[in-house]
Amino acid sequence: MRLTALIIFGVAALAWGVLAIVLGSASLTLLSGASSRVSPSCLPSTLQHTAALAGTDVYVSPAPETDTANPGTQISFQGLPLGEIRQVSVVGGHSGRHSGRLHGYSQGDGASFAPDSPFDAGEQVTVNAVIGAANAGEHVAFRFRIDTPYPTATSPEFPNLAAAPADYQSFYTLAGTQAPVLTVTVPDHDPGAGYILTTNGPGAGQYGPLIYTPAGRLVWFDRLSGGQAAENLSEQTYEGQAHLTWWKGRVLSLGFGQGEDIVMNSRYQTVARVTGGNGLKADLHDFQIAPHGIAYITAYNPIRCDLSPVKGAPGGAIVDTAIQQIDMKTGLVRWEWHSLDHIGASESEVEVPTGTAPWDYFHLNSIDPQQDGNILITARSTWAGYQLARATGKVLWRLGGNKSSFKMGPGTTMAWQHDGRLLSNGEVTFFDDGSNPPIHRQSRAVRIKLDFKARRARLASAYTHSNPPLLAASQGNMQTLADGNTLVGYGGVPAISEYDKAGSLLLDAHEPFDMTFYRAFRFPWSGRPLSPPAVLASLNNTGEETIVHASWNGATDVSSWRVLAGRQPGALSVQTTIPAFDFESSVTLPSKQAYIAVAALDSSGHPLGTSQTVRVISYAASLPRSGKSG
Repeated sequence: MRLTALIIFGVAALAWGVLAIVLGSASLTLLSGASSRVSPSCLPSTLQHTAALAGTDVYVSPAPETDTANPGTQISFQGLPLGEIRQVSVVGGHSGRHSGRLHGYSQGDGASFAPDSPFDAGEQVTVNAVIGAANAGEHVAFRFRIDTPYPTATSPEFPNLAAAPADYQSFYTLAGTQAPVLTVTVPDHDPGAGYILTTNGPGAGQYGPLIYTPAGRLVWFDRLSGGQAAENLSEQTYEGQAHLTWWKGRVLSLGFGQGEDIVMNSRYQTVARVTGGNGLKADLHDFQIAPHGIAYITAYNPIRCDLSPVKGAPGGAIVDTAIQQIDMKTGLVRWEWHSLDHIGASESEVEVPTGTAPWDYFHLNSIDPQQDGNILITARSTWAGYQLARATGKVLWRLGGNKSSFKMGPGTTMAWQHDGRLLSNGEVTFFDDGSNPPIHRQSRAVRIKLDFKARRARLASAYTHSNPPLLAASQGNMQTLADGNTLVGYGGVPAISEYDKAGSLLLDAHEPFDMTFYRAFRFPWSGRPLSPPAVLASLNNTGEETIVHASWNGATDVSSWRVLAGRQPGALSVQTTIPAFDFESSVTLPSKQAYIAVAALDSSGHPLGTSQTVRVISYAASLPRSGKSG
């Protein structure tokens, strides 16, 4: 009964406060006063755009005859070596000729022309170039228009409130840290699936990426400061090795993020950053690493837009969402796709605002690149997934929404969904939020089978949390594990559940219900931090015994701790060995000591790392100080 009450509170209170506004802003309009200013026209007359240059095997972005390029855009040529791109001329209708340089991609299949100065808002840009081998060059020309950005510099971030003391764990060895508690209600029945990877925020509590054991024990928490949030912690392969990937930045109340994507190795060293390009910053919604050092990211681009053709404000704005394919070595944008170029405003399920706040008509929230180069994406605001053609960006088919390419069978209709993924067997998976406002009774993870010949979609399976029902107002994901089981992260209702193929519950856990996360995953992970273990030692309240606390933030293989002590820092001896049952292990030595160190041991008793030697402090000095939530 108590759990049910907590869930209901979480949905009712957070749906309109945190979940909808931040990452599901589609159904809530942030209205402002009407404006007499008329915005530029931005709704295209045609959606038949392609990045292909006619008669060639070259693909360019901004795509020809589009109106969505940012003033800070570069011009990308993909499909031939740098040496076969020559005599590039770029002329703005207002700003005139732009000097610049060509920079080749590390993959060797193209280059980006980087202008020395940005373009003017609203102007048309004409590009001329010669492409091909020196003795067989071909002249090509195309044009595109620059959009008029909607400024976000003063847009507020979602407020970061303090968490209730019962919601977090504090540690002697990590002063000021308040790591969210993960409560496990159904013990793990799939230990081979590995650790739980997730985040906290936006909303209450300290932000940062989090790793837990399936029993709920904290393994790693990288507390962020300065109001920065972390989202989308996952594990991906980069340069042949398993790495942690996640997003860090500002979450705006407009419903998207501005920041960077992080790649970390098993020593928790940042080895790559993807910040976005063409004047746009990396958004929080997805970050996918493909072979050959190529990354796909989401980037949100709110622009001024006359919405009177769709019965909105003449001085309105719209959120255009972009996919950027980025060369991780150089940071260059190899290819860019914009929703406004391909998806009409009529597909949106969101009411057009009458004020000047941006209309979040599409809300791209996942990118799934396939081996053949095609890309599956999903958009919350249109209730649909889209298969995009490699390089050209054309929509091959729609699944769901009001223009579905397939007849939707019983149980396949989605609403406000997230995280579309195409499996190797041809099934498509989604986390179907079904809420904000509520369309379904509860959120689901669904597998949908596509019959391309008959153009029908059939529900293959659905996973729901029945006791109690969970209805997430935003966020969430569905992960198909290596053994065929399914992990579901409920996002706005921060529960994590794993199901077998028959739908039986294998694991059930949750963060505090006044918190949120974006996604949750399970992966086998092996981490050994570059920094040494942490230790804090103090006398007890009588001053006759010594209390020792030890931890190693991020280490996955610590089985026990060897405690060393002595009167001089260079003369320590082994006092005891204690098991590592929790994130922080503690022991009381029955004597007064002056200096302490600890060594982390693996299951065979071999040392993994040794702390610095620290001076024993007084009991009063050891008491934890309260830390701020941000």
